Amino acid sequence: MKISRSKGRHLALGALLLAGAAVPALGQQDKPESLLPPGFDQPEQTPAPAPRPAPAPAATAPASSPAPGAVPIPSVPVLGGDSALSNTASAEETLPTGPVDLSRYELPDFAKHSLNRTGVLAAGNAPFPAKAFGATDGRTLGVLMQRLSAPVASRWVSIALRRALMSPLDTPKHINGADFAAERAWLLLRMGEANAARAVINDIDVDNYTTRLLQVAMQSSLASADPGGLCGIAERGNQYVHQRGWALARAMCAGLAGKPNEAGQLLDQARGGTPASDIDNLLAEKVLGTGAQGRRAVTLEWSGISRLNAWRWGLATATGQEVPASLYNTAGPQVRYWQALAPQLTPRARAAAAELAATAGVFSSAGLVDLYSEIAESEDANSTEGGVARDLRTAYVDVQVSDRLKAIQTLWSEATTPRTQYARLILTARAASWIPADAKIEEPEKLIASMLSAGYEAKAMEWRNVVPRGSVGWALLALGDPVAQGPVAYGDFDAFKDAAGQRRAQLAFAGLAGLGRFESSDAQRGAQALNVAIGAQNDWTRAIDAAGRRGDSGMVALLAAVGMQSRVWDNVAPEALFHIVAAMRAAGMTSYARMIAVEAVTRSA
Repeated sequence: MKISRSKGRHLALGALLLAGAAVPALGQQDKPESLLPPGFDQPEQTPAPAPRPAPAPAATAPASSPAPGAVPIPSVPVLGGDSALSNTASAEETLPTGPVDLSRYELPDFAKHSLNRTGVLAAGNAPFPAKAFGATDGRTLGVLMQRLSAPVASRWVSIALRRALMSPLDTPKHINGADFAAERAWLLLRMGEANAARAVINDIDVDNYTTRLLQVAMQSSLASADPGGLCGIAERGNQYVHQRGWALARAMCAGLAGKPNEAGQLLDQARGGTPASDIDNLLAEKVLGTGAQGRRAVTLEWSGISRLNAWRWGLATATGQEVPASLYNTAGPQVRYWQALAPQLTPRARAAAAELAATAGVFSSAGLVDLYSEIAESEDANSTEGGVARDLRTAYVDVQVSDRLKAIQTLWSEATTPRTQYARLILTARAASWIPADAKIEEPEKLIASMLSAGYEAKAMEWRNVVPRGSVGWALLALGDPVAQGPVAYGDFDAFKDAAGQRRAQLAFAGLAGLGRFESSDAQRGAQALNVAIGAQNDWTRAIDAAGRRGDSGMVALLAAVGMQSRVWDNVAPEALFHIVAAMRAAGMTSYARMIAVEAVTRSA
């Protein structure tokens, strides 16, 4: 199939932006290692849909029976080429009604959702503007979202991107509204944001589902450990996406509907020649047996299973089966974040995963405190997690400041890795904000970093006259100051630079420069002294700078994530941080810019 010159340019632009973020000038190395669970990142070639509305979207026809629940990622040409994006319907193309009526009633017109604007409002979070992606072509956005390697390094970049992707957004040109929602939800799932992805998908009426949205909707149900979420689309999915997972979904849904005989017949058909002892079949059988009149006794054997995928995690968790801890090491980190969000699991089982999820922006500081509060009041109170809960309670409620501070420091000292150390700063953020500023307190920078990890800026600023000029605490406050007046004195920064170490000094400089906190001459002086090439340019820097100038906040958030495609901060270059902070500031996202800059200095220790 021929690709138009216009479409080729959009595909090439998306690929070049991703490539631009990986050039040595921005500190990135080769293409990041895939962070997705097995089956997530295995492309399966599918015929592209016709350029005009067709009776049905292109069905996925695998050459062999893939693992249930594995969604093919469309094969995207790196620099354009002769093939179009797979599973992308035209503006008018949606799935026709299948042979089975999926609804018991027809929605009145006033209750139907338009595909011109899709997304949801999240309680407590101001949405991004409906035109947050500006005039960017939908095909370019599709390429960027599909090929972004997630999760990304920064907690605060992830928070910004989640809020942008969830917000009610105008559908851009040259992409179907349902497919635009699908790409956003698919990226959210790879970030670990199972609940956010599900909310975006649920904003689309089933009658408007495309093949792509069906595929992502299955992943969303599995990531949420809710196989019942498939029952409204199982018939349709089985008709248009020829994968064993959809056939098994029909069987599970029949069982959940209290039809054991029909469920058994459908299960036998869905096995498709695979052995009955196959764990994917057994998990489906266990789900269908939980329905009314279900009497199936199923024993799962994890021995011999070497990989964890979305199907296995989702169905096991939904049926109360514990996934062996060793299998989590075979999947991407986002599966741990799904675990943190899963209400089917006990608070104690979720605690360690929740701390990791907090470092990725998936779990909030308040959420962590609530989780440990549940543990403190449960039968797990005498466990290791119960000990953390007791120390946390002391950190909040003890009358003596010294005892509260000691409890906070105990929680910090228990963390042994950079990720868990940052997680404990997030966990103690509110408790840290209740410690009065006092010059006699040792390591005030950790209290300041803890407060700022959750955005307690005003309380952190109370330490402004306590910390020494040029100290780490001074740098964090200079970066996090919401009402900063005038430039930073270069002499103060110079003192910090000499004491902080090269890497931390580079990141602090990049953050301050991006926030416009230096005089022009001081910015040039610092760039030369620290070898930070803030003036270097490539396709990515030009794109994010331009998005910032236009005020396209959603595009800035997406391109910021493109520039942070790494599991660790060690691979994020100061130059990339500078452009991210500067673009966010230009786009009116100064709060995010400040928190990202603070996070960089905090996590570079």
